[in-house]
Amino acid sequence: MLKVPYVTGYLTERFADDDFATLEGYERAGGYRAARKALTEMAPADVIELVKGSGLQGRGGAGFSAGLKWSFMPTDTDQPKYLVCNADESEPGSFKDRILLERGAHQMLEGILIAAWATGAEKTFIYIRGEYAHPARELQRCVDEAYAKRYLGENVMGTGFRHDVVVTRGAGAYICGEETGLLESLEGKKGQPRKKPPFPAQYGAFGMPTTVNNVETFSHVPHIVERGADWFRGIGTEKSPGNTVFGVSGHVERPGLYELPLGTRLDEIIFEHAGGVPNGRKVKGVIPGGMSMPILPAGQLDVPMANEALRERKTMLGTGGIMVMDDTTCMVRVACVITYFFRDESCGQCTQCREGTGWLNKIVNRIERGAGEPEDLAILVDIAGKMEGQTICAFADAAAWPVQGLMRHFRADFEAHIEHKKCPFSESFAL
Repeated sequence: MLKVPYVTGYLTERFADDDFATLEGYERAGGYRAARKALTEMAPADVIELVKGSGLQGRGGAGFSAGLKWSFMPTDTDQPKYLVCNADESEPGSFKDRILLERGAHQMLEGILIAAWATGAEKTFIYIRGEYAHPARELQRCVDEAYAKRYLGENVMGTGFRHDVVVTRGAGAYICGEETGLLESLEGKKGQPRKKPPFPAQYGAFGMPTTVNNVETFSHVPHIVERGADWFRGIGTEKSPGNTVFGVSGHVERPGLYELPLGTRLDEIIFEHAGGVPNGRKVKGVIPGGMSMPILPAGQLDVPMANEALRERKTMLGTGGIMVMDDTTCMVRVACVITYFFRDESCGQCTQCREGTGWLNKIVNRIERGAGEPEDLAILVDIAGKMEGQTICAFADAAAWPVQGLMRHFRADFEAHIEHKKCPFSESFAL
């Protein structure tokens, strides 16, 4: 039996229908109607203004205006223009794009087609995480169906517009989720982020103007074209409109995917939708948006899950991957796991990142094994502060933020390790 989101909305409400993943089933549900409307009734600039007016924010983590990003694509060039769909879902705690690819690939492809018309792009490269073998097969099947029905290729829907889609597989590198690292990998090079400027809209894939959005961002577009910007703005918050798919994992009764309006409170998602914490335990901390986002303590779970509200709590929405930890959890061990991941995933270009991620991991490991000293805590804070905002891409920030959040809210756990010369949380998960 297919495991689908426990709460569904306009993105996922048909995912339980097996035929929705096929072109025939998607068409029966109104599929490609929005693309036909855009290509036959709307000028490209009008599509961009519609998406801009909807307030759709990129769902890949940064939360940047999708319509504004599309508007950066140059209109006065003879160069080929490209779209890139970032399907390299490698953020620990994030797993929403997987089901959007497995059960709703045509929805995403329709969004890509509309974006291609709006930006004048002649080709889309979908860069999918290497470990997503089944989603990649499902995606390629849907691409083939779309070509057979003339939704892709030459003379799309009889409009004279041509658009091609190429599916390419990554090789398991987290850094290739960063858009310019992805572009380097797409070109067959080592996945290392590029210095900016130039930005991808000026110099992107293979040196051509390129717009990069992620799977969920494209998936919202057909609904906006079909129902309008005002409809979309009527969902969520004023600054963060629309639904998003939250992935809830960790110490909850019902881990899974929940499509809910942006602005839904974090405690509502955990205790009402995900069923709360098992075995009568209490929440100790929650990472709200994938592992790179700073943690929140139990007393701050009343926050609306929208970028503007989370920033006030010194964290971010990220990819919407909610990771719940109960009161047995040792936060020093959490730091060991997080810093180990970022140490191994750094591309090594920038000194602050290459060296800083290693030192963070060494210090938290030393504290965990009982060899830490009080001054180690100040060193951790100092290293993280010197990594943030100092590198080519935001990877160093992503490695520093979790440490900063743990030190801000759970410094006592680190102090207890140093004082007792061992982990004082006997029920915590083992390393």
